[in-house]
Amino acid sequence: MITMIIVTIAYLLILGFLGWIGYKQTKTAADYLVAGRNTHPYIMAMSYGATFISTSAIIGFGGAAGIFGLGLLWLTFLNIFVGIFIAFIFLGKRTRSMGHHLDAHTFPELLGKRYQSKFIQIFSGSIILTMVLYASVVLIGAARYLQETFQIGFDISLFIFALIIIIYVIAGGMKGVMYTDAFQGTIMFIGMLLLLFLTFSKVGGVKEGHEKLAELNEKAYAEAVVAFKDAYNASGAAVLLDDAKALELVPYFGKVLYQTKDKSDEDKKAISGKIFQDAETATGIKLGEYFGPAVKLMGEQYKKNLGNLAALSKFKDSGHQGWTKMPKGGSPFWWLLVSTIIMGVGIGVLAQPQLSVRFMTVKSKRELNRAVLIGGIFILVMTGVAFIVGALSNVYFYDVNPNTKGMISIIAAKGNGDLIIPTFLTSALPSWFNYIFMLTLLSAAMSTLSSQFHAMGTALSRDIFETLGFVKEVGGKKSIVITKVGIAVMLLITVIIGYFLPEGYIAAGTALFFGLCAATFLPAYVGGLYWKRATRTGAIASIITGFAVSLFWLLLVHVFTISKWGGKSIFGKSVWSMVDPLLVALPISAVVYIVVSLFSKPLDKQHVDGCVKS
Repeated sequence: MITMIIVTIAYLLILGFLGWIGYKQTKTAADYLVAGRNTHPYIMAMSYGATFISTSAIIGFGGAAGIFGLGLLWLTFLNIFVGIFIAFIFLGKRTRSMGHHLDAHTFPELLGKRYQSKFIQIFSGSIILTMVLYASVVLIGAARYLQETFQIGFDISLFIFALIIIIYVIAGGMKGVMYTDAFQGTIMFIGMLLLLFLTFSKVGGVKEGHEKLAELNEKAYAEAVVAFKDAYNASGAAVLLDDAKALELVPYFGKVLYQTKDKSDEDKKAISGKIFQDAETATGIKLGEYFGPAVKLMGEQYKKNLGNLAALSKFKDSGHQGWTKMPKGGSPFWWLLVSTIIMGVGIGVLAQPQLSVRFMTVKSKRELNRAVLIGGIFILVMTGVAFIVGALSNVYFYDVNPNTKGMISIIAAKGNGDLIIPTFLTSALPSWFNYIFMLTLLSAAMSTLSSQFHAMGTALSRDIFETLGFVKEVGGKKSIVITKVGIAVMLLITVIIGYFLPEGYIAAGTALFFGLCAATFLPAYVGGLYWKRATRTGAIASIITGFAVSLFWLLLVHVFTISKWGGKSIFGKSVWSMVDPLLVALPISAVVYIVVSLFSKPLDKQHVDGCVKS
């Protein structure tokens, strides 16, 4: 523990030094907001990647891979192809040029000046303030790891981590943020490579580990069925089960286990009664008469199988086909994995304000070209390793670790997907590596959070207060002071939200925010870069429509979001309740943008030509 404390202090001192350098080099508002527009391509690429890859990717999405499996690697593909190649080549170059031409320092300011609309800048800045939801899930990821590593309370780890971040973000501005990002990104890259090699060594190598993972779903379910049969037959049941009958009856047993979890006694009775009736109709066996004794025996003699049976039954009913296969097409797991996690983040990355502003920090297009390779390799290692390790953690917990032998990852993590990676790290890897990986996760969280708070602070000061006329000296010292105050306020709100968010929400919360930004900003952003006929009215209509439809779908339709808070979708259990808001809101927003632009007054031709040709 003393060594870990020393390593942490040394790490924080380096961050403090880099923040101090950023502070000393910050002379103007442009320095504070866009790092003086002369950032080195390595620093820009690592800052972009480190901001993109947070504890959400490592803890949240790594944990999601422990549930969904290697299907998450499709997200790695989209992250590289869309988040790096398309973003840098097709959007980054024009964003940099237009940002310079319009003297824009923030993402909302870029949109506002492109469409000559203060409303767009203010409204976009206001939407960016909702980034507190994304920031809170990143903060949770880091706090969960500190909680497991240092064995301290979640609330204490949350507040300590928040305090560290605010000090160097407020002092160093964008220069300090990008210097620390590059340093943290380098640590993250090394840490994830080491994690991959150590994980394969724990599960028997690359080939053996993946072979075990491919067989694990059927193996774990079969062993749970045998445990159920033995417990049921020992419970005093009048009709003993053979293997065939046990296999026929066990799905109903599993449904009762997972569908009555955390329910009131009245709800448990109603739910289990319906399932018992269905079981008797289908099998002729009165499962309800011996359910209690069987559960008791399984709980006493086969604890791990009881947990596995509940989890695997839920997985199976939701479309899970194992950790090396995609879920069944059209199943709840398929919709959640493909439409929310893969598409939400894979497409949503294009319209992330805290990432897009990075394009305005370099001095020429050449720097962006040079940054593509660096960024692509970085994202490949960061996300690919997290997803592979998350899936393989099932093999480690089930076959290797004597304390969890017979458990799949979600059971070893006590039902919380956000704890799968932290639990794996603390139990599987040597103590010396925990020091390195602690720095990896601290870096992942800090690099993302610092950029988020910088984006929210600048949205509050430059995009809202200055645009509304509350600050007379645009870009002056008073503006920077308001930015710093805004950062502190948004951090406080983030901590409060993070404290009350439900468990296991990191991956979903990240994906939903990415999707919200894409539906709101992407049509106006891409159209502003490429389409001369785009109008102010079309952009306003698109931004409001995308935001409104996303919120409507999130709050009233999307079952995966609503269920976290105990609500129900207005579409019941239909397929529409499983469709991510992005897949509905983005097409509607794009159509509104095009149609309204075609039927509304064009912007000044000279202004538009200057923007697009720049």
